[in-house]
Amino acid sequence: MVGCHCHDHGETTFEGQSAAYRRALWVVIAINGGMFALEIAAGAFAQSMALQADALDFLADTLTYAASLYVIGRAAQLRANVALIKGASLALMGVGVLGATIYRTVVVGSPDAFVMTGVGGLALASNLASVLLLLRYRNGDANVRSVWLCSRNDAIGNIAVIAAAGGVAWTGTAWPDLIVAVAMASLFLHSATLILRQALRERREALSTPQMAE
Repeated sequence: MVGCHCHDHGETTFEGQSAAYRRALWVVIAINGGMFALEIAAGAFAQSMALQADALDFLADTLTYAASLYVIGRAAQLRANVALIKGASLALMGVGVLGATIYRTVVVGSPDAFVMTGVGGLALASNLASVLLLLRYRNGDANVRSVWLCSRNDAIGNIAVIAAAGGVAWTGTAWPDLIVAVAMASLFLHSATLILRQALRERREALSTPQMAE
């Protein structure tokens, strides 16, 4: 099957080689790039670590989708190596968000709950659109799956940001925002682990399988 890797037990793994998938990636690249620019500015204005963490997730998604487009149709080993890089980058981002959140705990002042709610709602709508576009491709190879996991993370993160905004408004403190930022960082690290494990497995398979004509 074109765009699929066939395993010995007869199953196939979608590798992204379809015009519909490429079109979906271009759309979500535009969505995520725009939302990164909006959220990073809004997060700084509102002094919200949760918004800034979500903005970094948008940036990671934009780079992930671009890398996924680049490797479509290329050698399995290259696709696995790119997925490894993406998984490692996602892990570094999670560590970075954790570090920034710990630093933020010593800063006096609470984030702007109104801005958090408004931007979080817009981001959620954007990510739900991306999730629907990519839903049918969620079980592909490491590169395809990384796209799905990042989109899923975004939607979960947006709901969490909105919840954090409610907590900030209710408590008058920054703790709900910081707790959500830590939870999002943990989600990044978990997704990175899933991507890295699958990419390593696919890389081993590529190295042990003789090269075949496409």
